[in-house]
Amino acid sequence: MTKKVAVLAGDGIGSEIMAQALKVLKALDLDLVYEEALVGGVAYAAYGHPLPESTLKLAKESDAVLFGAVGDFKYDNLERHLRPEQAILGLRKALGLFVNLRPAVCYKELTYASSLKPELVSGLDLLIVRELTGDVYFGQPRGRRISPDGLFAGSEEGFDTMRYSKPEVERIAHVAFKAAQGRGKHLTSVDKANVLETSQLWRDTMNRVAKEYPDVTLEHMYVDNAAMQLVRAPKKLDVLVTGNLFGDILSDEAAMLTGSIGMLASAALNEKKQGLFEPSHGSAPDIAGQNIANPLAQILSAAMMLRYSLDMPEAADKIEKAVKRVLAEGYRTGDIWSEGCKKVTCSEMGDAVVAALQ
Repeated sequence: MTKKVAVLAGDGIGSEIMAQALKVLKALDLDLVYEEALVGGVAYAAYGHPLPESTLKLAKESDAVLFGAVGDFKYDNLERHLRPEQAILGLRKALGLFVNLRPAVCYKELTYASSLKPELVSGLDLLIVRELTGDVYFGQPRGRRISPDGLFAGSEEGFDTMRYSKPEVERIAHVAFKAAQGRGKHLTSVDKANVLETSQLWRDTMNRVAKEYPDVTLEHMYVDNAAMQLVRAPKKLDVLVTGNLFGDILSDEAAMLTGSIGMLASAALNEKKQGLFEPSHGSAPDIAGQNIANPLAQILSAAMMLRYSLDMPEAADKIEKAVKRVLAEGYRTGDIWSEGCKKVTCSEMGDAVVAALQ
């Protein structure tokens, strides 16, 4: 049965990298139909809102959303709810995308590009499972006010609320334990239970759910220690599960271990396996239109879409193998280039992946 993909390229380099991902997908001749719509800054310019109703309707009606990137410096002075980045938060909430899968893989050809010593990152294959719709990003109450108490009572303050309910933690826990079962059977839960009541609930719930997965070893780690271990001995970690705020920070830290954030894909899924798939990097408006961006994260995001939402694992394997082949053959965009490699443009990298599929 034909499946529908919403294509939301967004801002900056989004349209350039999305073109390469679509080029690769179409080379596989899959039973997919693609429908494009505006999102982010370009949507604000056209409709006065970063997530127009027509775009949201398309996303809800699609089997998966392939997303580029949003954000542009020229919109930084807009009211917060109108800024391009609010589009991605709106999509996560509207689609119920509560789980974020962020793999961090260091390809052997890119070991030199990592900020760590080769022996620390060679062969790195890490998965971060991040809860995506709760925590301080969505908790209420939030806002700004005149402080009613404390050392600086009477002064202006901002406040946000970190909140998690037991069911929220349970559902992300099950995703993480199942992911660990398919990998090294070791799960590290990251929290700050020595300080935060929210984290204590998180830890207690993880311990209860762990009883349903006796084949998986559960380890707890404070977030500050987890940040340290990611740069000290990252290969000792396999699957990490954590909340929205900690996951946001740790996944970006893990991204840099791989040599370039331009290599990292991500998936955001709901309970029906409908998902939004996007590269972990941003819109990079400073290089937009120059055809120099790295499209591999977007291409690998398309592979994750095939695997997790569209039940096409064989096609996903083909894309991932093609990316490995291209790297082995020495093709590099500027962000991962080194002496002796073939420096290529964004579109040339897309062409190379298509050729490798053959």
